[in-house]
Amino acid sequence: MSESPLLDHLNTHQREAVSAPPGNMLVLAGAGSGKTRVLVHRIAWLMDQHQMSPYAILSVTFTNKASREMRTRLEALNGASLRHMWVGTFHSISHRLLRTHWQEARLPEHFQIIDSDDQLRMVKRLLKQHNVDDERWPPKQVQYFISGCKEEGLRAHQVQTHGDAYMGKMVEMYELYQLACERGGLVDFGELLLRSLELLRDTPPLLNHYRERFAHILVDEFQDTNTLQYAWLKLLAGNRECMTVVGDDDQSIYGWRGARVENIQRFTDEFANTRVVRLEQNYRSSSAILEAANALISNNGGRMGKNLWTDSGRGERIRIYAGFNDIDESRFIADTIRELVNEHGYSRDDVAILYRSNAQSRVLEETLIRQGMPYRIYGGQRFYERLEIKNALAYLRLMNNREDDAALERVINVPARGIGMRTVEQLRERARYGNLTMWQAMSDAAADGALKGRAATAVRAFSDLIDGLDNDTAGMALHELVEHVIHVSALREHHAAEKGEKGQARLENLAELVNACRAFSQGERMDPNAVSEGAEALEPFLAEAALDAGDHEAAEGEECVQMMTLHSAKGLEFPVVFVAGVEEGLFPHKMSLEEPGRLEEERRLCYVGVTRAMQRLYLTYAELRRMHGKETFQRPSRFLRELPEELLEEVRLRGQISRPVSTQRTTPNRRPSGPRQEGVDASDGMPALSLGSMVRHPLFGEGVVINAEGQGERARVQISFEGEGDKWLVLGFAKLEVLS
Repeated sequence: MSESPLLDHLNTHQREAVSAPPGNMLVLAGAGSGKTRVLVHRIAWLMDQHQMSPYAILSVTFTNKASREMRTRLEALNGASLRHMWVGTFHSISHRLLRTHWQEARLPEHFQIIDSDDQLRMVKRLLKQHNVDDERWPPKQVQYFISGCKEEGLRAHQVQTHGDAYMGKMVEMYELYQLACERGGLVDFGELLLRSLELLRDTPPLLNHYRERFAHILVDEFQDTNTLQYAWLKLLAGNRECMTVVGDDDQSIYGWRGARVENIQRFTDEFANTRVVRLEQNYRSSSAILEAANALISNNGGRMGKNLWTDSGRGERIRIYAGFNDIDESRFIADTIRELVNEHGYSRDDVAILYRSNAQSRVLEETLIRQGMPYRIYGGQRFYERLEIKNALAYLRLMNNREDDAALERVINVPARGIGMRTVEQLRERARYGNLTMWQAMSDAAADGALKGRAATAVRAFSDLIDGLDNDTAGMALHELVEHVIHVSALREHHAAEKGEKGQARLENLAELVNACRAFSQGERMDPNAVSEGAEALEPFLAEAALDAGDHEAAEGEECVQMMTLHSAKGLEFPVVFVAGVEEGLFPHKMSLEEPGRLEEERRLCYVGVTRAMQRLYLTYAELRRMHGKETFQRPSRFLRELPEELLEEVRLRGQISRPVSTQRTTPNRRPSGPRQEGVDASDGMPALSLGSMVRHPLFGEGVVINAEGQGERARVQISFEGEGDKWLVLGFAKLEVLS
């Protein structure tokens, strides 16, 4: 076979993967090793050198974006349109099969696909129709159960209940849901793949047709396949040697949504005569970053094994920053970005801030907003735009002002309390014709009997709930007030019903809202002349939250910093990357310590984060972080200890931190030791303080300074307050009055 220009500009292992005979092959493609290029060239090679028709090749990706990119690159290589080639996601290919063979699949010709919102509405309707207690069987939990069963390839009659009444009801709802879908000609996302697998499995002539048609099958991101997807591919391949799968077991980070890393690990055992090719040369990151990533991931067991390397040079060491608290951490990140842009020639587009939990974005967002630095949340919403936060704020707004119609309509039936759309529409009409607020219309309708039966009872209960929250929180501190509202309104239980990572993220965001209120009360963001407590602080807090929810995101095309969760960052790359909150219990997440295999997935997630960086990587953590409404001392993550010390550099803020350290270099797993700082000099308009100084705080009263760190407005002082205990405060925000 003659040398083909398709092999030009490929390295040795890329050439091996592209030009291998058309048998079974597993390409272990490390981060930044050019896997998309290899996939595209592999398809072009099969067409060019093995005379395969483009319509005899099936290429499966995980996202529509990846499908479009692959098709565009193929057409550029091939020089012709490949519009009808079978390139797509599992769902789009299954949809194509079912549209073509709708009769054999026992579907109406014009069946409709429903999304997750439609699916949830149908579950709610079925629960109501069959008088099922939606508190014991929350709709989102039922939805999650049905989708999970389908991902495992299970129909309702195949689910084992083992005599458990709760599970029995779940299975019954699955059956009722499936009957409703059949009646309406509706197909959800999970059904697309399950129905297409059953179509091929139960129609041997059709299966044989597609086995003959697809001479070769290629799969991208194979480590992300779930049980059903793996079974679908195995059925279609049969005993033929026709598979090229590309993936990286070290980047398997979606176990929480059904991905099975063992699929890639067992591929060589279950598919005959599999050739394994490793792509280890990285074209993205510096050698220092890759050495750190290799050392980190080597702590995972059961790996298939590979070692990333580059010939692009050693590069800079990885910078570690220990913040006093999460606010100090976020300021360091913002200040460093400004320095990189102003002094080192980077643009804001070059920078990404990654975090493990969505809740971490609040403090980071606030800091960037205060510093006027444009940013964009990639693949998610800003903190005050998130569903659970808007729900909680709506309760607070309604407590603060009963005439807030938008807030009332948002939460009148959240969580569900039996107030349907018909009742809400009645109240709207009454308000419109009587020139009343919705609250007045609601109160009048309940009083004069315009609402009957369950609707009247439910509306009165909602009115009593809001009044009760208002009365019960009198005298509470703002963060206690918000915590009480979240608890009594049952918002926490409502959002906890959304199982998995998404539900957990919503709970963490609600806890972060309490943190925001505590920070607000302690004066870290208030107008110095507007110190207030409890209910008095509620109105200014709501005003500031509304301002923060305003249009601070960068305009389209504007140069801006990218912010995202580590999960959202997979597949992306940036010259400069900050990974924030590298602390035990946060990253690795505390839940990972309770479930087998989760800690290794967290380490893979850290590996993904590290390998996003091209030139500069910053790993930051806070020694003190507000979590779940209280300040907690944090320990640096075990992942920091797993990085080679010679690759790390501990960062100090230039001229702004004078923290005593031991004579040895402070490593991330050892807190600084040494004598206490004797005080804080007067500078930048800050008061001069020394150990033993008596001070007064507008919220905590009188206290004595017992410790200090840093200088100027960023200095932290530890003050022992009578009745309030010891508190660390940032001098620039604390509004302290020196008494002696």
